[in-house]
Amino acid sequence: MREFFRGAGMLLRGFAYWRRRPGLMLLGLVPAVIVGLLLFGGLITLAAFLPGLTEALTPFADGWPSVWAAVIRITIGTALVGAALVLVAISFTALTLLIGEPFYERIWRAVEADHGDERFDASYGFWRSVGDALSLVGRGILIAVLALALGFIPVVGGVVSAVVGVILTGWVVADELSSRALSARGLTAAERKRLRRGHRARVLGFGVATQLCFLVPLGAVASMPAAVAGSTLLARSLLDEQNGPGRASA
Repeated sequence: MREFFRGAGMLLRGFAYWRRRPGLMLLGLVPAVIVGLLLFGGLITLAAFLPGLTEALTPFADGWPSVWAAVIRITIGTALVGAALVLVAISFTALTLLIGEPFYERIWRAVEADHGDERFDASYGFWRSVGDALSLVGRGILIAVLALALGFIPVVGGVVSAVVGVILTGWVVADELSSRALSARGLTAAERKRLRRGHRARVLGFGVATQLCFLVPLGAVASMPAAVAGSTLLARSLLDEQNGPGRASA
């Protein structure tokens, strides 16, 4: 658990950049606000149509006693909301990073500069961002489908769906956010994967903390710049342990 909380602490250290680099962090709000408003509108639409949608999905319950019909429809409604939140969190991360790549590159490079590393030969690139965004959304859809299926478990489905959704989404979000700082050092996808798996608890701690912030109303917008800064610190901490302290740029 120490490593898990250490990872969560990276996000808190990312929030500290609101004090250290307020102007830069404010720039990071621009793409987050745009994407956040679009996805928030989608959630409002889902909420408006949710009662009718759950009834349309459960015509077999029309002849059931009202209590049992309500239970099954609440269960399905909860599963739909849980799956939607997973998909929204992943889509928000993917679209915000894609649209705001120039803004967020300035943030993570500022974090690197604060720790003595300013120049990197490997460029992330626009088309690479597009490919990563599509991959992230694809993985998000799979997690959303799993969360939806788990939500159908009687009584505990909603809780199980929410917990599994947060854990899996947190891992994927941490994976995507930390890729910038790691790719800038020329690490391949296989090397990045191996590095994260060697520190699963820390990566998961950062990802879960970020995901929980994203679930708070307007939390995703305010947290995104901090998550970019924190993920850079996370990447540095992983590399420091692999290469030795003070050699994150190696």
